[in-house]
Amino acid sequence: MLREAFAERLKEAMKARQASTISAVRLIMAGLKERDVAARTQGRPEGLSETEIHRMLQAMVKQRREAVALYEQGNRADLAQKERVEIAVIESFLPRQLDAAEIESAAKAAISETGARSGKDLGRVMAVLRERHAGVIDLGQAGAIVRRLLA
Repeated sequence: MLREAFAERLKEAMKARQASTISAVRLIMAGLKERDVAARTQGRPEGLSETEIHRMLQAMVKQRREAVALYEQGNRADLAQKERVEIAVIESFLPRQLDAAEIESAAKAAISETGARSGKDLGRVMAVLRERHAGVIDLGQAGAIVRRLLA
């Protein structure tokens, strides 16, 4: 499903002559093709699953957010803006991410379910969050919230 969405978005962007969208979608498709080849060499002829594609997209967003921070430190607003545009295009293919309040609510539920009492139980709580909210939760942000709640 995502593979078709990438191709369709590329087609639309080419018709509308949206160079930044074309570039971002081509980056996604190149990354996907590279990972598909790697998966096939590992004996998986179907390539990446939808879940793995979501993880790839999340990693791409994370890389670009880090690049934005570095470009802003280096006073390169033009490059930071280019990265922000790519982030917007990539995120358009991802399911809606949980906001901070929703993450905190999910974290509280996971803490009560696991019976977590201290920072030592962080791993168990994060495992529950990762399992239940795969693809829609920022685990870095969730980890900070869980640490705060367990402190």
